[in-house]
Amino acid sequence: MRKGFLTIAALPLLAACATVPDYAPPAQPTLPDEQGGFVTQATDFDPSVPLPDRWWQLYDDPALDRLVQQALSANTDLRVADANLKRANAVLKEARAGRLPSTTLSGGATYGDSLPGANGQAGGGTFSDSQFSVLGSGNVSWEADLFGRIGNAIRAANADAQASKAARDAVRVTVAAETTRSYLNICTLGLAQTIAEESIKTSQDSLKLIRQRQEAGAAGRLEVERAAAAYARAQAQLPTIRAQRRVAQFELAALLGATPAEVPGIASQCTTPPDMSVSRLPIGDGEALLRRRPDLRAAERQLAADTARIGVATADLYPRISLGATGNFLRNDDVKGSDSFSFSLGPLISWSFPNMSVARARLRQAEAQGEASLASFDGQVLTALKEVEQALTTVENEGERLQSLREARDRSENAFKLANLRYRAGSVAYLDVLTAQQDLLEARASYASSIQTLSSDRVDLFKALGGGWQSMEETTDAQQ
Repeated sequence: MRKGFLTIAALPLLAACATVPDYAPPAQPTLPDEQGGFVTQATDFDPSVPLPDRWWQLYDDPALDRLVQQALSANTDLRVADANLKRANAVLKEARAGRLPSTTLSGGATYGDSLPGANGQAGGGTFSDSQFSVLGSGNVSWEADLFGRIGNAIRAANADAQASKAARDAVRVTVAAETTRSYLNICTLGLAQTIAEESIKTSQDSLKLIRQRQEAGAAGRLEVERAAAAYARAQAQLPTIRAQRRVAQFELAALLGATPAEVPGIASQCTTPPDMSVSRLPIGDGEALLRRRPDLRAAERQLAADTARIGVATADLYPRISLGATGNFLRNDDVKGSDSFSFSLGPLISWSFPNMSVARARLRQAEAQGEASLASFDGQVLTALKEVEQALTTVENEGERLQSLREARDRSENAFKLANLRYRAGSVAYLDVLTAQQDLLEARASYASSIQTLSSDRVDLFKALGGGWQSMEETTDAQQ
């Protein structure tokens, strides 16, 4: 009795030795004071205005808005993320159930005959009267979480559930961005197809003019062949653009959770890309970026979960104390007064002495995993800042390139008109017209390609800023 008392009295001292790390979110990096904490500075960006939750509505296109909402409701990747979140919540519920007592109930009944021998002893003679007996037992046990094993397991499961929620939000960001990108690609490629058809018409008109002059004896075979070659080159651009547009349509259908045969008509009919309704893109500041990006929240929650698991592994170095009660009941109908009931109540202490080396190895594993999660979080922060700066730089420079290409297209059209007029007047050779025509076709194609590139770069920027997951958060959470 004295040894048991000393053991129980020593438990608070053991609890004091069970050091569990206190979790604190890691410090954020120091950002520049200028331009909301971003290094890239340009007049096209406005860091003083926060990024809208539904940033795609900056295009002021109702068709795009409907497509994004449909994708956020039916995308298959989002369905997987929702299922993962449900599983994490179920694991959390299981961990919380560890604070409740566990019960075990058992019961049975027996019925049979005995074969007595001489003097009432078994072994011979006739069967005796039937015997019927009932046996029941039950026990209740509750673990006293003195060393934080259950508490840290709950904290780890809770952080895992929050990380799964953040991962689902990250999928939303991707789905919203890629749906917008696919729709804009369809529209810009529709514009490119229109421009390619105009280039074909221009080359066809030139070829028709040269053939007429050849019949009149004012042009030779060489000029006709050159015009025909230019016409063929213009026609060769169209199949590639058509294929790219169909690929974008199939991509959009997959994002919407639909088959390739179910491409929305509002997307297939788009031939003019929507422009932004603002002159300066609202990007918010750097601190808001670090709070908004779901992948950073997921990394931070994963770090919290791994830190809590260090506490679970630490608690395994110490005994588990359970308070339990057991009751047994026995009745034999053949023997009067045979009913019996017994019970016991008291603590149960278990300590896995032979597995101490295993417990310490698991503790070292948990500590190493925590260090890896911290390094991963730091890397995610650096990656987020890098992606935003890269996207800002790309959008800024592609915007300048588009302005130059627009001017080049306009001047190439003027040069081709002048060359065509002078050729008709006989003041220049057809080679000058052909050169001006080729410059015009290339300028048109480069201009259309730059529009598509800039649209995609803007989507990359909004995706890097981490917007888009908030728009469906309340609806989805209410459904769950």
